[in-house]
Amino acid sequence: MPTYDYQCLSCSHQFELFQNMSDAPISVCPECAGEVKRLIGSGSGMIFKGSGFFATDYKKSSAPEEKPPCSNCPKECPNAGKKEE
Repeated sequence: MPTYDYQCLSCSHQFELFQNMSDAPISVCPECAGEVKRLIGSGSGMIFKGSGFFATDYKKSSAPEEKPPCSNCPKECPNAGKKEE
């Protein structure tokens, strides 16, 4: 339910009221029974939930990940010390 801001035209009393969007706006001040007008509010900001909304979610690492040398080859093998592909 949204929160609506109202201001009395007689006594300048400001108040908030939780109402359904389908409810009619109120027209009487709870303080002095004078006429009220509904104020235009800024509303709430957008809220993003979940992953994928921050620059760090897609940021690449600064150095590529290095694979360990071939572990299946003996030391005298010509491929020893080279990276597996």
